[in-house]
Amino acid sequence: MKLTRLFLLALSASLFVSCSNDDSDGPKGVYDNGVFILNEGNFTDGGSVSFTSDDLNTFTKDVYKTVNTSDFVGKYLQNIFFDGDKAYIIAGGSNVINVVDRYSFKLIAKIDTGLANPRYGVVKDGKAYVTNANTYPSYTDPEKNPNANIDDYVAVINLSTNTVESKIELKGTGNRIVLDNGKLYITEPNNSDKLLVVNITTKTVETVTIGSDADSIEEENGVLFILRKPYGAAGEIVKVKISDKSVSKIALPANLGNAGQLDIEGGKIYYTASSSVYVMNTTATTASTTPILTSPVGYLYGFAVNDNRIYLADGGDFKSNSKAYIYNLSGTLQKELTVGVGPNGFYFND
Repeated sequence: MKLTRLFLLALSASLFVSCSNDDSDGPKGVYDNGVFILNEGNFTDGGSVSFTSDDLNTFTKDVYKTVNTSDFVGKYLQNIFFDGDKAYIIAGGSNVINVVDRYSFKLIAKIDTGLANPRYGVVKDGKAYVTNANTYPSYTDPEKNPNANIDDYVAVINLSTNTVESKIELKGTGNRIVLDNGKLYITEPNNSDKLLVVNITTKTVETVTIGSDADSIEEENGVLFILRKPYGAAGEIVKVKISDKSVSKIALPANLGNAGQLDIEGGKIYYTASSSVYVMNTTATTASTTPILTSPVGYLYGFAVNDNRIYLADGGDFKSNSKAYIYNLSGTLQKELTVGVGPNGFYFND
């Protein structure tokens, strides 16, 4: 009798675990399995976050306001990064990072001290590392702020307390950032020809000379892929082998137009020039000059490639709502969305 009861209890427990596992495979919230589109906004009205489901059938133009009705997300939204069930929305113009549940988008906390024009963030071992651009130089009066190019830093944020616990001085410009094997790699988009390399254990900074106007950066199989886009000149893709810091470059033909952004997906480099998208293998030594697609985007401001789709955002006039476009890898338009002001990035919540 006892064995029978034990057998039934064990069977019930097995069924319970099985059902629980099945349940965990479902959506974790309204905004699971989809794409957040970050809209920079402007100084007056602030930014917003749009969302489309993976099947492109569901769309919400302003997720943050829909869920957190009375809270102001901030001005000039710059970046979203994730850690576990949380999403961190950087509002550079308001010096605040909004912490939300990534599946419900309900506000959890705000990180609003210790930041100075925060830009991009990554996470390692319970801490976030966020670049801060601090002050910018005056182009009309260079003597007005001579330290503008060397007063940036990385804010080290304890994610259990949501507080900035320390800073790593960069002595350079803080912008886009990737993390690899305990080191931060930061591109400087302005008047520097350096890639910043930060050891987060020792908090020391070294540099690699790669050329000026470096912006987009991705890591793939131990190599950093960086897009340089000098104003009024042809761009190039810079490869930095992390193990020995060796540098090689692939020039983009000037007739392609202004270089934009790059992304790595499926062993290939996707990059933009003017309003067109190109692709080449990561092992290629010359650039592709045949576009996959040419979009109606007037000012290409956001770009990503993920799960066999190409995402483009038109910065527009930064005063009114703009557009996001989603293509397949053959260059066929799948969806056109009217999003918020100044869309600048795509973040995949899968």
